[in-house]
Amino acid sequence: MQAIGLCRFSYPALGGFQVGHETTEERIAYLYDAARLEERFRLLETVALPCLKAQTDPDFSIVFVIGDQFPAPHARRLESLLADLPQAVIHREPPRNHREVMKEVLNAARINPAEPCLQFRYDDDDAVSVDFIARLRQTVAQSAGLLKGQRSVAFDWPKGYIAEFGPQGIRAAEVYRPLNVAALAMYVKGGSPLTIMNFAHEKLPRFMPCVSLPDAAMFVRSHNGSNDSRQGLARHVEVAPLDAEGDALFHKRFAIDQAQVRRVFSA
Repeated sequence: MQAIGLCRFSYPALGGFQVGHETTEERIAYLYDAARLEERFRLLETVALPCLKAQTDPDFSIVFVIGDQFPAPHARRLESLLADLPQAVIHREPPRNHREVMKEVLNAARINPAEPCLQFRYDDDDAVSVDFIARLRQTVAQSAGLLKGQRSVAFDWPKGYIAEFGPQGIRAAEVYRPLNVAALAMYVKGGSPLTIMNFAHEKLPRFMPCVSLPDAAMFVRSHNGSNDSRQGLARHVEVAPLDAEGDALFHKRFAIDQAQVRRVFSA
């Protein structure tokens, strides 16, 4: 069954952000600010990409959506970071309605729309466990009876970590967060144009069955200066430096190398 990921990388959508702007030009200026993009690239390199490159089941694809005005030097940097991730495709799009663009991109990525598929959103500053795709496929196979007659079914792994990354390394705290974007996926039956972007991630259980599996740490959710979800009423979590056990877990479960984090964020 095809598995498709979707990552919005500083795409200047109309809507879809908690930080508001009066004009598209203001949003583009905010998203393409040099300091902001530097942080996004550092998080992409050290947090978001290593676990994708280390997936135990490499049979998936992921589309990175960027704006059609994305500066050329940054586009080249993105291409370089994705060069050894053959599952990745970069898609350029002019500013348009956020959900409509993302739904179109997901449906266009389906190899055979008549067949069922699996979809997941992916933020450029988060990580999933290296067995996320394998666990997703295994769980879907075990849920065959539930899938019958359903247009869509959500699968959620709510156990993970909140973490901050910087020159001193990683500070983190274990959390239980149902229906985060990270480690959340959706089955879509064959012939249905539904996508995971038809729904707000925290509202998926209102519209379909949702299987929750809190048995293992499956995500790292980054807290940083340019994280959109930290705006407004985002919950504050007390984090602490990783000890040796935590350092080993982050490396084993998420392919996150604390030495690389220190090196990249100190550059």
